Amino acid sequence: MHSTFKSYAAWFYLFYCWYFNGTLRILTSNFGVIIMDSDRYKRGLEKLKEIDGHAGERVIEALKDIAPDLARYTIEFPFGDVYSRGVLSLKEREIATVAALAALGNALPQLKVHIHGALNVGCTRQEIVEIMIQMAVYAGFPAALNGTFAAKEVFAERDAAGQKD
Repeated sequence: MHSTFKSYAAWFYLFYCWYFNGTLRILTSNFGVIIMDSDRYKRGLEKLKEIDGHAGERVIEALKDIAPDLARYTIEFPFGDVYSRGVLSLKEREIATVAALAALGNALPQLKVHIHGALNVGCTRQEIVEIMIQMAVYAGFPAALNGTFAAKEVFAERDAAGQKD
């Protein structure tokens, strides 16, 4: 009975993706069938490149052998669906993301990636620092300090690489 439920759930998911999102591309791996909605995935990958260049691709590639579904979800949902909405600019979305990650206090690698992303889409270093100061009010001084030190590391990495902000 349990395997029957899994089969129905899988077919329902296939129908849902087809009905609401268009074409499907089905890939197989050691973990079973991986369903990739080509429109969402392509849109998400393009948005990720726009924000992070090739840094995001390295994260996705690193996940493929252990958690390919998580790699796909990371492209399709945040970047293919949410970041692709038109209401907020990429700069505004990155400001919100940097603030949220700084406030969480336990996502340093992701915070650094998104500080890079914010700088790539038009934020200034002063704006990044101002975000961290704002976090002192709502997330506390430890979150603001840790976020500021993460920003300092990102600024140093960009300076060493000759990257422009």
